[in-house]
Amino acid sequence: MLLLDAFLNRAEDWQDPESARQEVLASLAEDRISRVVLDDSGLVLGWIAGIPIYGSRVWELHPLVVSRSHRRRGIGRALVEDLERLVALRGALTLWAGSDDENNETTLSGADLYPDIPEAIRSIRNVGHHPYEFYLRLGFRIAGVLPDANGRGKPDIFLAKRVGG
Repeated sequence: MLLLDAFLNRAEDWQDPESARQEVLASLAEDRISRVVLDDSGLVLGWIAGIPIYGSRVWELHPLVVSRSHRRRGIGRALVEDLERLVALRGALTLWAGSDDENNETTLSGADLYPDIPEAIRSIRNVGHHPYEFYLRLGFRIAGVLPDANGRGKPDIFLAKRVGG
């Protein structure tokens, strides 16, 4: 239900209970990592999952979601730091995340990025509470942008961070 609450009308994925359920089940595969934060009554407050790629040297953080009522309390940070630790133990060198901008939340959205992608990244501004700044605070860097990934003027922002020793 966290996926539906957080991403309904904000992403192509997870627009119904079954697609959200399938995402959770996929995260439980043996080669993946899936972690949750529960309150005292067992209610899920946050969830993070990781997917290995590039021979497990790189892990994709996918997804990260925190209950609306519990955001800005350190749950997302704790989940990311835990995932970083776990993937480093598995030999990872990099953790990355994609963060779509489908709703004009950054200066990258609604723009033609192709003429100068590096400059668009250098001059990015958050104009609508986009989560890329959360990742920057955790030490991630913008590693790239895929223009029009979600339709014209709706890019995907790629963030990456070195993990492990």
